[in-house]
Amino acid sequence: MIQLIKRIIFAWRYRRAVRKANKYAGLFGMKYYVLNMGGKLKVIPKKNISEMIHRRRFRKGTTIRDIEKMALFITK
Repeated sequence: MIQLIKRIIFAWRYRRAVRKANKYAGLFGMKYYVLNMGGKLKVIPKKNISEMIHRRRFRKGTTIRDIEKMALFITK
């Protein structure tokens, strides 16, 4: 029962993050990713991801391609 509740909450947060990413992509014309960072879903533009890599927000050696593989959702 607890697992069901956790899945429902995650699905709700995921749908909300995807809607937010699509909305921002339409407004600003940039590619957005939905990433699970620190247990929370974050909506981040691709431009900021390259800056985060340079600031060592991710492990050393991580590339944008690796982050694309980890992304839960990528806007078109």
